[in-house]
Amino acid sequence: MRVLVLGAGVVGTTSAWYLARAGHEVTVVDRQPVPGNETSFANGGQISVSHAEPWANQHMLPRVFKWLGREDAPLLWRWRADPAQLSWGLRFLAECLPGRTRRNIAAIVSLALYSRQKLQLLRGELGLNYDHLERGILHIYTESGEFAHASRTAGVMREFGLDRRTVDADECIAIEPALRDVRHLLVGGDYTASDESGDAHQFTRALAGRAQQAGVKFCLDSRVDRINSENGKVSGVIVSGANGNEEIGADAYVVALGSYSPLLLKPLGIDLPVYPAKGYSATLTLTDDAHAPSVSLTDDERKIVFSRLGKRLRIAGTAEFNGYNLDLNEARCAALMARTRTLFPRLATVGEPEFWTGLRPVTPSSQPCIGRTKLPNLWLNTGHGTLGWTLSCGSGAALADLISGRHPEPEFPFAGC
Repeated sequence: MRVLVLGAGVVGTTSAWYLARAGHEVTVVDRQPVPGNETSFANGGQISVSHAEPWANQHMLPRVFKWLGREDAPLLWRWRADPAQLSWGLRFLAECLPGRTRRNIAAIVSLALYSRQKLQLLRGELGLNYDHLERGILHIYTESGEFAHASRTAGVMREFGLDRRTVDADECIAIEPALRDVRHLLVGGDYTASDESGDAHQFTRALAGRAQQAGVKFCLDSRVDRINSENGKVSGVIVSGANGNEEIGADAYVVALGSYSPLLLKPLGIDLPVYPAKGYSATLTLTDDAHAPSVSLTDDERKIVFSRLGKRLRIAGTAEFNGYNLDLNEARCAALMARTRTLFPRLATVGEPEFWTGLRPVTPSSQPCIGRTKLPNLWLNTGHGTLGWTLSCGSGAALADLISGRHPEPEFPFAGC
């Protein structure tokens, strides 16, 4: 079949790769000049199956209320006159029920384990280089209540096949010696040795290059304006590019536009439960003797991650629910750096931090939307939230199976939301 993929981020690019490998003729459209240039550009750099706990859980609710009104809070909710925000918030509250949280963890872990395996196979097959490290991910805790909750969550994840191991403060330092200066702050951690880290932007561009060699066509600098439908199915997509407006037709269409997917689908009568959560990152250039971590870290209490990318350190995280606003909030940038200096007081860098924001497409359950819509030739691969890169290869491979008429391997509800 001819398949048109809308979006060249890490999810759209992996979708295109696996669709082409399945024998389809694939075209990718994106408004950016290069693949992976928006939410995939400067994210936390983690392949983190261990981060599969959904935001919607009983433990999160009191913390959200505690953070209301704080500019530097790990999660900042800005009330807007936006029905989509209100609807999303009400669905989020419903997903906080304990039974739903466990169900969501099971589905996300299944897809994430499959996805990490597909990434490893892909890297070995294609020889992709993207500053990746296979040293695991260590979650650290400085509050005993947070550590106790994390230990219970780790136990649930182990039930579903993830090697997330609870460790004490001394073992945290043995795993990552750069934490030695803050031994007095640590109460414990969780370590997943099979998790990885790397540069998602480099990965996306490298894979896009291989996809082009395999026959995938990339139409970049081309904005998707509208999806046309006729007789209960998609008839074409209106795209604006260097040659003006044109309609591109295909046999099947994949929406992989992250946070912007609901805006494109709403005129078709498709209510997609995806809302943008603005994340922040800072990229630091390190000296030769930087006293920086080399194991990827997650500071769960502050919702911040640290990943070593060659001579750089990527610090990323927090969530700001503020519509499609991409402005940098100085208080939130300062909070990233303050926490970094607290945990790594001897960190040595060159120059100033490079700050960035991106919109993560979050669903109330944290489960992505993968599958067919009510229009039989229109498919979804969006809503991956903070796990876009972690889930990208598995999502792309599963979607290619679905479009090709095969049943995907992971135990995941491929219902398209």
